[in-house]
This record gives sequence, C-alpha cells and structure tokens, in this order.
Amino acid sequence: MTAVVPTTTPADVETSSQSRAKKRAASFDPNPARAGWLVKLVLAIICALWLIPIIGTFVTSFRPLRDAENSGWWTLFTGNGIGNLTFSNYTQALDGSNMGNAFINTLAIALPATFIPILVASFAAYAFTFMEFKGRDVMFLVIVSLLVIPNFVAFVPLLKIYGTLGINGTFPAVWLAHIGFGMSLAVYILRTYMATLPMTVIESAKIDGASHFQTFFRLVLPMSTPALASFAILQFLWTWNDLLVALVFIGPGDNEPVTVALTGLKGQLGQGWNLTTAGGFITMILPIVVFLTMQRYFVRGMTAGAVKG
Repeated sequence: MTAVVPTTTPADVETSSQSRAKKRAASFDPNPARAGWLVKLVLAIICALWLIPIIGTFVTSFRPLRDAENSGWWTLFTGNGIGNLTFSNYTQALDGSNMGNAFINTLAIALPATFIPILVASFAAYAFTFMEFKGRDVMFLVIVSLLVIPNFVAFVPLLKIYGTLGINGTFPAVWLAHIGFGMSLAVYILRTYMATLPMTVIESAKIDGASHFQTFFRLVLPMSTPALASFAILQFLWTWNDLLVALVFIGPGDNEPVTVALTGLKGQLGQGWNLTTAGGFITMILPIVVFLTMQRYFVRGMTAGAVKG
C-alpha cells in the first residue's frame, strides 16, 4: 500500500501560527508603559561598559607599535595621535602570519562540527517528542544533565583514545570533540521547540499513512527551521571562537585555526598588541555576518515555548 503524503503543509501551519499570533497581539495593551529614566540610565551604563573594551581594541588595531606600547588607546582623543593611525597592522597581520590558511582550517572545523550535531540531534529530538518508547523521559533527562559537566574533564580520556586511534592533531579529533560537547544542547533546544509544534499536524500525517521518515523530513524539519538556525548560530560561534579545544586536540601547525594563529601572532612576529588586535577584528568579520544574517531565526528559536496561549 502506497503511503499518502499528508495534505497539511508547513505553509498552512505557518499561516495558522501567524493568525494566532495576531490574535494574541490584539489582546495586548496598545499603549504599554514606557521605561522610566532610571531604566534607560542603567541600560546606557551597561551598554557603555560593554562597548568600551571593544572600542579600545578597535582603536588599538589602527595605532602604530610605538603609540600602542607607550600610551593608552584613550589618549587618541586627547592628543594628536589621530594623524598616526594606519592600516599597516592589518596588512602585517595577514602577510606575516598563516592567517589565510588558518581561516580555511577554521571553516573546515566549524562547518562539520555545526551540521553533524544538527543532523543527529534533530533525529533524536523527533524521537523524544513524537515517538513512544520505554525510558524516553529518563534518557532525555540524562542527556540534558550532561550540560552541567565541564568539557575539560573529558580532555585526558579523549587524548588517550585519540592517541590509540592515531588521530591526535587532525580535524576528526576536534570534530568529534565539538560534536560530543554540543550534542546535549542541540537535543535540548530542538526537542523543546518540537514540543511546541501542533500535534494535529503529526496526527493527520499518521492518519494519511505517512511514515516517521516522511513526517520528519516533510513536516517537522521545515517547521523547526528557527530552532535549527538558533543552534547553528550558537555552535558555529562556539567552534569558530574556540581556543581550548583547538589547542588541546590540534595545536600549532599546518592545521591550526585562527584562534591558535592569533595566540602565536605576537611571539611569531616580535610585535605588540596592535597586530593581535588587528588579527582579532579580522577573525570577527565572518561570525558577525553569520549572526546578523540569521538573527531573526535565532530570536524565534530561543524564545520558543516561553509563552503559551
């Protein structure tokens, strides 16, 4: 007997979700109370404290070595240091280090370490949400409880296992480490989001004869795009900016990522912090683009299940 594809589509579910959201929005107060001056002042202070180190790092990345070593970055606004600003720090950071190859290595690490956990965790989240089996809740609690275990407690056993397998210093070693450390969070985020999906869609798919495979790929997976994007952003930023795992399982060399290349930039070239700050801002470009591109999915996925109604 040929399985019948369910007639309910993700577009229909999205339309009904939007209509429910509009009804909830209509019930809200159209004239909410505005934040007072104290709240605005506190937020302004927090934003300033957050931005000051970033501004200082950005200014230092354009200062010559002598200025960066002899005075603080804030003297740029009180003296005549503006005329000494230069782009040579960025050119030296790119030309004098292995930054280009490190970029490629980081992509080779971050992309598989992001997509493989999403693929495995999405299957697991579907099973924990829509399939009944013995010990389901206990198994889910065990997986979630692994979030409280620090990653570094597993470094020594993993190094011994990788040494036995002969993969220390290779990409598979760091892939497996990132996949294992990120799997618990992936399962938790995706399972929490899938639990908010309308059960009527899943039940109608079962009535129409759709298998779990068809239900997962044609209904659940498209509707879970916000949660998938949320975890993808978190995992990508974590693997891109990671230094500890990269140092332990890869280290300096031909396979080093940008974080390891940055740590050796100062000692390698015998220069000051001006090159390190320039290299740091070079490595920030891609994560910023990824986050800004997928920001709306990130907010939707992280707030899923926070409000019922």
